[in-house]
Amino acid sequence: MSMYPPLNVQVHTPRLSLLGASDERLERLLPTVRKGVVTEPPWPFDDPMSLYEDSPEREWGWLRGVWRGRGRVSESFWRLYFVVVVGGEPVGMQDLIGADFAAFGTVTTFSWLSPHVRGGGLGKEMRQAVLHLAFEGLGAREASSDAFRDNHASNRISQALGYVPNGVTWDTRRGEPAQIQQWRLTRER
Repeated sequence: MSMYPPLNVQVHTPRLSLLGASDERLERLLPTVRKGVVTEPPWPFDDPMSLYEDSPEREWGWLRGVWRGRGRVSESFWRLYFVVVVGGEPVGMQDLIGADFAAFGTVTTFSWLSPHVRGGGLGKEMRQAVLHLAFEGLGAREASSDAFRDNHASNRISQALGYVPNGVTWDTRRGEPAQIQQWRLTRER
């Protein structure tokens, strides 16, 4: 048990576990980050994103980002960082973010998987797991997600889980503007 309560939160499905992103778990995930989570277009992350940097800046930027986020917990903002574990091995991250959760009951998700495990349904299953935590465990009213329009895998997951389109916006990735599809999932859906 960690003295930092968010690290004690766990969610399990038949194939995977979402485990609080302790330093030990992050260290075990470091080789995946070092190899590169994404190495060719379409670039899935908006700027700034340490996962686009060259090694070793990539690893240090990623770790600092998680540590900074863990230290930024208050009633008005929190971010639960989970390491996705399959068969005892860390294969990615799944985050659950609450901004003004007490007032609005809304959450946002963010995730990535190691390239060698993509395409087998883990992305969908880990999103289902974190949504179960949000809706059943925390009593969320609504969840949102977004992805660049050409991030077909993420957008397909949102559609498959019952999210509905909720507009578009723009952001930059690697300095270039690109359109983002926004998604919304209510507790009732």
